[in-house]
Amino acid sequence: MKSSGPKIVEKEKIVAEKLNGRFAMLGFIALIGAYLTTGQIIPGFI
Repeated sequence: MKSSGPKIVEKEKIVAEKLNGRFAMLGFIALIGAYLTTGQIIPGFI
């Protein structure tokens, strides 16, 4: 068996995951804003 030492993660992957999380939070806030202003989950669709 291989000994599992500390894992090294590239800086680009960490930045990409943080950016992905921030865009997901922004999308969720936009979804809540659209629902509160129009009353629809997807405005114009339902």
